[in-house]
Amino acid sequence: MITRTAKLLLLAGIAFFYSLVVFNNLTDFNSNYQLVRHVLMMDTTFPGNHGMWRALTSSAADYSFYIAIIVWEIVTAILLWLGCVALSRAIRRPALNFEAAKRIPIIALTLSLLMWLVAFISVGGEWFLMWQSHAWNGEETAFRDFAIVGIVLLIFMFPERDLQP
Repeated sequence: MITRTAKLLLLAGIAFFYSLVVFNNLTDFNSNYQLVRHVLMMDTTFPGNHGMWRALTSSAADYSFYIAIIVWEIVTAILLWLGCVALSRAIRRPALNFEAAKRIPIIALTLSLLMWLVAFISVGGEWFLMWQSHAWNGEETAFRDFAIVGIVLLIFMFPERDLQP
């Protein structure tokens, strides 16, 4: 019961985090939009780098990328909270039921990992060379969030078992 409760609480912590991320991106749209805009424009990368042909300077592209990220975060947050509900309902049920309830959380945690790995570390960090920027570099944050979510996903991978009396 303790490990099941730990899994539920860790998932709720990540769901809470995502809820705050979504709240911040919706109520203070401009702050993180500026990060996306500058990363896509590549305007603070190393002078003279040969990757500038990748830069996107269209505000439509900026908004499209940023809206896509917010939608990704909203979907992830919803799935995380639905996962919390599923785990709560199955917490006192046999191991097979709790294992089945872990499907939604595993999908949500994987979706989160993909956002940090694909959108931020790969596309932002490597394609748009965000790592070269001192002013607009979100790679440390992305790695931190990837690591936290990854650890929780690993904890979820431990199979459930019914304890014998």
